[in-house]
Amino acid sequence: MKTVAIIGAGAAGCFCAAELRRRAPEVAVTVFEAGPRPMAKLAITGGGRCNLTNDFEGIRSLSDAYPRGERVMKRALKAFSNDDTIRWFTERGVPCTLQEDHCWFPCSQDAMDIVRCLLRAMDGADIRVSTPVSSIKELKDSFDYVVVTTGGMSKGASMFEGLDLEIVPPVPSLFTLNIPDKSLTALMGLVVDASISIPGTAFKADGPLLITDWGVSGPATLRLSSYAARWLADNQYRGTLLVNWLGVSETEIRERLSELSESARTVANTHPAELSDRLWKMLVSRAGIRPDARWAELGSRGLARMVNVLISDSYEIAGRARFKEEFVTCGGVSLSEVRPDTLESRRIPGFFFAGEVLDIDAVTGGFNLQAAWSTAWTVAHSLVL
Repeated sequence: MKTVAIIGAGAAGCFCAAELRRRAPEVAVTVFEAGPRPMAKLAITGGGRCNLTNDFEGIRSLSDAYPRGERVMKRALKAFSNDDTIRWFTERGVPCTLQEDHCWFPCSQDAMDIVRCLLRAMDGADIRVSTPVSSIKELKDSFDYVVVTTGGMSKGASMFEGLDLEIVPPVPSLFTLNIPDKSLTALMGLVVDASISIPGTAFKADGPLLITDWGVSGPATLRLSSYAARWLADNQYRGTLLVNWLGVSETEIRERLSELSESARTVANTHPAELSDRLWKMLVSRAGIRPDARWAELGSRGLARMVNVLISDSYEIAGRARFKEEFVTCGGVSLSEVRPDTLESRRIPGFFFAGEVLDIDAVTGGFNLQAAWSTAWTVAHSLVL
């Protein structure tokens, strides 16, 4: 009888165990979890609602969703796709719903329904909570196969000692940015569809931008932090953030403002409908334009300053926001260490890896959980073929 040890009872580990129990109930599966209960992180993901996956609509290239791990994910998604994820949970009594933002959730909007579903599917596996594994290498002496699903490697990397694996140093991903500009943070709570970027790099993200009392957050910021995770870490989370407040080209912004150039109305009281009065007045001030100035008085230079603020408003990045407990890290076991079709170690037969412990991570929107499902499915099916 085959024996399999799974280290880590998170999404990937539990899904792998569930698939092993389904496909090969004769296999003895033992799951080791350092914490007091399985799937603790899964239970609170998505604000406690559990963003299971995404419909991938609008994803032109997988690198848009997976800044690291695109090639492995292309193969894994072919084997177990986002549609397969929804089918898997629906068939096990968890109906799901697709939101307008392309994110899939359980209809109940309760992450515990996903946790309970996986626990039922794992029935027969030996789940050992509060049982940390200090040495992965030693565990192999007691089991035929070892599956490592320990999640992000910001902690616990010492268990890999003696395995001679290439580990990509982990750094945070999916975090908010500290912008110490009082004129901006005075607008806390405001949400704007914008485009943000880091000058001198190719890093750019579009979507809702949330202004907070410490800087910026929201989907656009989280995407940018994912794309630029290593650059930001290398630069000690310092740099410049450029904001295109309307998310359109300079030509389009100039054309829209030119239509107002002969207006007798004041600049402060006439603005694009997408922008709030508070935000617009702040932008007028940043452009160095008097609030009582009329559009017809601006001239070409004044108009150019207004266009420049709208297209490339510049702010200092002064670190990550004060909430430092990120849910996602980039880095982990180098993808060159595993066989892409099975996710088995190239150097150490019988060792497999799935989930965030690999150097795979994604932008927000359910893509990280999909990586957990797809890579865990790959490992489970590799073990029973």
